Amino acid sequence: MKQLIFHERGARRVAAAAFVTAGLLLAACGSSSGTGTGAGGGNTSGTIGTMSGNAMKGPVANATVTAFALANGAKGAQLATAPTDGQGHFTMAMGTYSGSVLLEMHGGTYIDEATNGTMGMGSGDVMTAVVPGFAAGSSGTVMVTPLTSMAQTMARGMAGGMTDANITAANRAVGSYFGVDDILHTMPMDPLVQGSGAGASQAMKNYGMSMAAMSQYAHAVGMTVSSSGMVTAMMDDASDGVLNGMMGSTPIDMAGMGGMMGGGMMGGSTMMPATSGTSGLGSSMMQFVGSSMNRSGVPMSEMQPLIDKLNGSSGALH
Repeated sequence: MKQLIFHERGARRVAAAAFVTAGLLLAACGSSSGTGTGAGGGNTSGTIGTMSGNAMKGPVANATVTAFALANGAKGAQLATAPTDGQGHFTMAMGTYSGSVLLEMHGGTYIDEATNGTMGMGSGDVMTAVVPGFAAGSSGTVMVTPLTSMAQTMARGMAGGMTDANITAANRAVGSYFGVDDILHTMPMDPLVQGSGAGASQAMKNYGMSMAAMSQYAHAVGMTVSSSGMVTAMMDDASDGVLNGMMGSTPIDMAGMGGMMGGGMMGGSTMMPATSGTSGLGSSMMQFVGSSMNRSGVPMSEMQPLIDKLNGSSGALH
């Protein structure tokens, strides 16, 4: 029975990658089909646009993704909403809207990389992404991940808020930090899937292993109920552009996040360690890559450059 469950999970994860590839092909062909509710203006042709993508912390099933317009760098009117399927895929109609888009994902369940157990997104946790310059009537395919979430809070904290320039800069900065050239459109490798590293680009490997490192770190600090609490902490940490355990001058209190009760590598404190986003992730990535949970076939030698970069980082996102 355990072997059957494993094969089913692996099949779902491989299907997620295939679904995204198909979505990219549809986008290239200008497909405008979709579900959900849409609003907005600026398209004189009246062609209905669509936004498709994948919510990935491992595929997040049965979540709700909502799209919002951005106005003057801030969250504006709701444009559309849609559920994710069992592979984390979603598609929503965007009406005739043109402009930048904020995506928010709530709820759902995922397979945690560090434990291979099913976890629910924490009730107070959200994953986000910001997309600059969505064209009216177009079809876009994007990722909603812990990395895009960090970039969103970073853009929000910049002077002027979530403008196109700030969104582009923040997405690029977070991507550069983790060795992913395009965090919005690169499909993360799923390290729980047997042999998933075969044919994956280094950016896809870095993406998947960075998310796995966050789960591993969450496990180490006692987030036993939901590792999505670590995503929330990393979002808070990234909001000022420096991963140092603080939001500006305010220490980040992790009490209650994902069932974290203190102790573990935090030494009994609930304050986020200053090294969480640097050597904390570096050591957690090393631990995960060398563990039996890493079924990707990616060896330590291929991840060592990123591990070394995280271990030696100052935490600055630029």
